Amino acid sequence: MELPRLHFFTFLFFNTVFVSLQSKEQVLLDMRSSGGELGWLTLPYENGWEIVQTVVNGSLFYTYSVCNIDSTEQDNWLRTTFIQRRPGTTRVSVELRFAVRDCNTFDGASVSCKETFNLFISEADADVGTNFRKGQFRKVATIAPDEVTRGRMLKVNTETRTVGSLSRKGFYLAFQDLGACVGILSVRLYYKTCPSTVQSLAVFPETVADALREVEGACVENAVSQATPRIYCSAEGEWVVPVGQCQCLPGYETTGDSCQACKPGYFKPSVSFELCQVCPDNTKPSAAGATQCQCEEGFFRSPSDPVTSACSAPPSAPRDLTSTTLSAEGRLQLSWSAPLVTGGRSDLSYSVLCEQCDRGSCVPCGEKIRFEPGPTDLQDTTVIVSELDSHLNYTFTLEVHSGVSQYSALRPTTAITTALDYTDPPKVTLIHLDDCSPTSLSLSWALSRRPPAHISHRYELMYRRKDGDGERDVTTYTVLILEKSSVHINDLTPDTTYMFRVQALGPEGSSGSYSTEYEFHTLPLGESQIQNPSTMVMGAVAGVAVILLVVVAVLLLRKRRLRSHRRGGPEDPYFSSDQLKPLKTYVDPHMYEDPNIAIQKFVTEIDHSAVNKLKVIGVGEFGEVFRGVMKTPGRGEVAVAIKTLKPGYSEKQRQDFLSEASIMGQFSHPNIIRLEGVVTKFKHAMIVTEYMENGALDIYLKDRDGEIPTYQLGGMLRGIAAGMKYLSDMNYVHRDLAARNVLVNSSLECKVSDFGLSRVLEDDAEGTYTTRGGKIPIRWTAPEAIAYRKFTSASDVWSFGIVMWEVMAFGERPYWDMSNHEVMKAINEAFRLPAPMDCPSAIYQLMLQCWQHDRSTRPRFSDIVNILDKLLQSPESLTAIADFDPRVSIRLPSTSGCDGTMFRSVPEWLDSIKMSQYNESFARAGVTSMEQVLALRHEDIRNIGVRLPGHMKRIAYSILGLKDECSPLSVFAV
Repeated sequence: MELPRLHFFTFLFFNTVFVSLQSKEQVLLDMRSSGGELGWLTLPYENGWEIVQTVVNGSLFYTYSVCNIDSTEQDNWLRTTFIQRRPGTTRVSVELRFAVRDCNTFDGASVSCKETFNLFISEADADVGTNFRKGQFRKVATIAPDEVTRGRMLKVNTETRTVGSLSRKGFYLAFQDLGACVGILSVRLYYKTCPSTVQSLAVFPETVADALREVEGACVENAVSQATPRIYCSAEGEWVVPVGQCQCLPGYETTGDSCQACKPGYFKPSVSFELCQVCPDNTKPSAAGATQCQCEEGFFRSPSDPVTSACSAPPSAPRDLTSTTLSAEGRLQLSWSAPLVTGGRSDLSYSVLCEQCDRGSCVPCGEKIRFEPGPTDLQDTTVIVSELDSHLNYTFTLEVHSGVSQYSALRPTTAITTALDYTDPPKVTLIHLDDCSPTSLSLSWALSRRPPAHISHRYELMYRRKDGDGERDVTTYTVLILEKSSVHINDLTPDTTYMFRVQALGPEGSSGSYSTEYEFHTLPLGESQIQNPSTMVMGAVAGVAVILLVVVAVLLLRKRRLRSHRRGGPEDPYFSSDQLKPLKTYVDPHMYEDPNIAIQKFVTEIDHSAVNKLKVIGVGEFGEVFRGVMKTPGRGEVAVAIKTLKPGYSEKQRQDFLSEASIMGQFSHPNIIRLEGVVTKFKHAMIVTEYMENGALDIYLKDRDGEIPTYQLGGMLRGIAAGMKYLSDMNYVHRDLAARNVLVNSSLECKVSDFGLSRVLEDDAEGTYTTRGGKIPIRWTAPEAIAYRKFTSASDVWSFGIVMWEVMAFGERPYWDMSNHEVMKAINEAFRLPAPMDCPSAIYQLMLQCWQHDRSTRPRFSDIVNILDKLLQSPESLTAIADFDPRVSIRLPSTSGCDGTMFRSVPEWLDSIKMSQYNESFARAGVTSMEQVLALRHEDIRNIGVRLPGHMKRIAYSILGLKDECSPLSVFAV
């Protein structure tokens, strides 16, 4: 027997078991849990959807069903009540549990019977009550069952659909039946969130799951991080890909998800992941949360000791200092033993002080005494002292040092007094010829040691004539006793060889050993005497000095002529400069038939093993860009940026990749990015440049809107201008000068980079060239370069004016959201970017000079550098602020949007001025409508949570612009 159609699902409802699923969803609507009547609207009000009440386990439930299969052209609607959208939720999930009866189970079923129904949605900012209009709904999906019900067992289907792009305050769902026998058993509406969590000591708030969303966190109490910790909330409500992490402050250690103070007796000296350490030896017990442990009385740390090291005491005096005479040449060895008490240190060193004492009076020995290896910083316990005089008393004082010696009031020293008593005279080590003539020779000699001042030595000189055949002359030696170490001998035979030897005689008549026998030859008759060697040297020096004087005089004259010539050239239309251009001129690498020749000529090859990639910091045109380190012989490890060539490259791509290095290798200026070298003899080619810690200038400025003073912004502009002057002087055009292509280091020095679009000037009268196609950065490019593809240093000056605007506007996009076509049209109609907020008038006037339509009237980069120098030397010149019109500068529509369409929400308005980060702040403050926005005052904005000066000005000026009438011509007004 067939069941009545209208109550089919009422009968089968008792056979259905519902299971409540636990999940992380935030439920907006649950038909099952509402309990009472839902109050949903039906259309038509009769013969359409019917509500069925059912009691299960004492609870009342409602279901909706419709089964008008016999009537044709069915159009039955079921609409929910108004559903509020939670702030930040842009999409929701609709879970339907329903049953559909098989059309074939009806006797004589109509051809109009269907087995599907439709899901619709309509957004609204307020509840419209019973005002139900079909045209306000848009279709979401057609719902079809996986299983249809044929017998008495109900086949329940579950279908989940996602509804996205929600932006109004709320919405309605509606179900349309076109002739099916269907029952809706449950409707559950929810959105997913990533729950609040603590990961790596960073707290992340609960976040609505909407595609993949980046969320910033905050470190837990007593923890910090170098960069803001971030994590991504996935569409499934799961936290993924954490970036950055927090570390506990000094004195705190990680305990679970928090940082706890170190226990008494423990310490932690730095920001790190390490646990607290026990206080080292010889330190006082620390209090809770200690960053170091103080030394006990009498114990110290040296300035180079880490706070984790034990404290130590000064050493005691060295022991057992003795002296030993080494030879008869004035040399003495001092030896000693290490101190008995080292204080627990291993960095002991010694120093020796020498004094010469006579009758109780001591004076320093002076520099004549030599120590081997030296008098100070001795590591061994011996030292050799030389150049001592015999028969004199010397006092040597030995002092020990350690890293904490300076903290001791007593100097741990040991002294010894000793003397050298040599009776043997010194040895003659060298005889040399001072002068000669045909009949005379002048000789002098050196001794193995210096004779004492109070002891005089005499010398015995013996000489003879040497026979021509080498045999000994029968004549005897001539012996001379001399009082000094030199002699002049006359009455010798011309052109004859004589043999000489000398010995020193002691004061008691003792004598030393004879020196080696030396040969000297008299001059032949008729020849002048030889020049003294010192005379020859002096003559050579004098000759060289005369030549140098002549060369210097010629160079000075030439430099003066060059200056006169350059000063006599034509003056700039606006400014003048006598700065000299660099002697070097840029050479286009593309002129070489083989690009590898340019690489070899201009670039240094780096061994790939010296380069270590650490972290990806960006993606370039040819591959990834890494931060890394490079080992250098002179500088050790230095931070570098490494551009890589992605795998699978062609030879053409490799040449284009390395051509930028051939360009950069020709530049050397503090405001041009420095090329360290390239790696070409490895399977992965790399370009290695200096590392700029703060990255691209535009991003750096956006992150610090309103935080950098005007004077410092001017200094950054001056650096960029100096780099561009250098390029201009080398006859080089950049073509892509923009804030995104300027890098900033940790000292806030700006350096021009990215030479991918740059090309050399050709030798024509205009100093221009025409490109072979390719993209042009319209917003930064001069009008003549856009129109005719002709580029000069003057077109770079135009681009520099745009960079000035970017810097003073803290990274704002030039011409805002205008299209490239609108930008070109506006420029041709004499529109120029207005002054940014708080921009000095002098800076803005220089921008306008750079944007002269006639390129010949624009200033040169040398003039720009001079102007900026004068402004920076007179900071008061930057106090006058240029006029500012928020409707032009921010290019905002008014409240009516100039077309009668009001901003639909506060988030939409904040997004239009790029302040969407304050969406939640406005919502928490209860500012949810544009009428409330227009009523805000300056103090209200601060109370909402806007603290940065630049952000406060942007929002305040935007509200001012919203209140004013929007003029169609305002955005093109000069």
